[in-house]
Amino acid sequence: MKTVAASARQASPLVACIKFWVVVVSTMLLILWVCAMQLATLNDKIMVPKSAFYFPYISPSQRVYKNNGYLIVTPNGGLNQKRLGICDMVVIARYLNVTLIVPKFAHGTYWNDTSTFADIFDVNHFVTSLDDEVRILKQLPPEQKRKAESEPLYYMFPMSFGSLEYYYQRILPRIQKHEILLFAQTDARLANNGLPEELQRLRCRVNYKALRFTQPIEETARKIVTILREKGPFLVIHLRYEKDVLAFTGCQEGLTKEEVVEVKEMRYSHDGWRHKPIDSKRKRERGSCPLTPEETALVLQALGIHRNTTIYIAAGEIYKKEKRIAGLVATYPNLVSKETMLKPQELEPFLKHADQMAALDYIVAVESDIFIPTFEGNMAKAVEGHRRYLGFKTTISLNRKLLVSLIDEYRNETLSWDEFSLLVKKIHEDRTGKQTRRVEIPDHPRQEDYFYSNPQECLPTLSAQTSTE
Repeated sequence: MKTVAASARQASPLVACIKFWVVVVSTMLLILWVCAMQLATLNDKIMVPKSAFYFPYISPSQRVYKNNGYLIVTPNGGLNQKRLGICDMVVIARYLNVTLIVPKFAHGTYWNDTSTFADIFDVNHFVTSLDDEVRILKQLPPEQKRKAESEPLYYMFPMSFGSLEYYYQRILPRIQKHEILLFAQTDARLANNGLPEELQRLRCRVNYKALRFTQPIEETARKIVTILREKGPFLVIHLRYEKDVLAFTGCQEGLTKEEVVEVKEMRYSHDGWRHKPIDSKRKRERGSCPLTPEETALVLQALGIHRNTTIYIAAGEIYKKEKRIAGLVATYPNLVSKETMLKPQELEPFLKHADQMAALDYIVAVESDIFIPTFEGNMAKAVEGHRRYLGFKTTISLNRKLLVSLIDEYRNETLSWDEFSLLVKKIHEDRTGKQTRRVEIPDHPRQEDYFYSNPQECLPTLSAQTSTE
């Protein structure tokens, strides 16, 4: 017994040492396990480069995320419908953590413009200027490209004015299932309101910073602006009196019987345009028709626009141009356009590309001292919002419903000129693009103010006011 006890006493230091190291090793293993679990949890949220474990690693400035798939979009419509749709697609890609492929424009439109994204916008700037928010690639990676070429792409038309909840619950699972998703349309597919301020600000960042026009477009438009500035302050009229606008809307004010037949035939010849009788008189009374050039001249005079003011016409081909703008030219002789201000060789590269021609007008309209659109539309809304963003530059949003009533009363001699002019000025006192809040109608998003016409979350004064309420 003594021998055993003595042996035990001799072994106790060794046992204690072993126990100590067992505790140390166990503790280290526990710590490593906890770290591993934390890294695994973190890896669900961000993608950590393997090199981070072997070399000193500094977190990049751009947002790194787990890629949930690839989104291909084909923006539809004219230039500004495409532009604003792209802004929404970037926000959706950012929210869903998917990779956006540089948009591929749809070419089956009325204008039949074959311009690509890179023909209009600086594609490299678009990709790199947003790399801290969303991953954008010029084309699919090789593996996904082979997949897209070997089997039909899963495509869909996202709902109009969709909420973030809709995209998270309905769209994200489809992207995760199919890996690649194609949106066949992009116009007005994201809600105007109800988005976090950071996403609303991202919309503005894309629109006013990332979507920069190509150098040839920028330089040509800046030349027009420089020439206009040399003459003094200038006004831009977005005169929507093109044949396709009249055909699409069914508006007939001022047209001859032959012209009415001509535009009606055009409407019926296009799939997707309304192939039913349209009550032009009623539409005009509701303010749903573009002002005619003759009506526009009356309104400008009533607003007090001086006869010698330089007026730039931002528009496509005016229907029956020589006849219809004769009165406008007689009233305002300093009427100009890109076609009259540039040499044929300067305009030639853009002539067969409606979107590029519209880009020239867009830049001039944004830079003008006063902007007046004669009809609603994506360009009118986009320019109004851009001018607010630049410091609430004057944009007169015409109240066409009241104007046509006043014009008819003046023409019928129910109103004198002084009465007519006074009323026109009065109804537009608060319609000059100044600080105001968007009108929200949750159940009727098409009737509420469009986000891009008044991006209030991006305007410092309103944004500061909102944060203090």
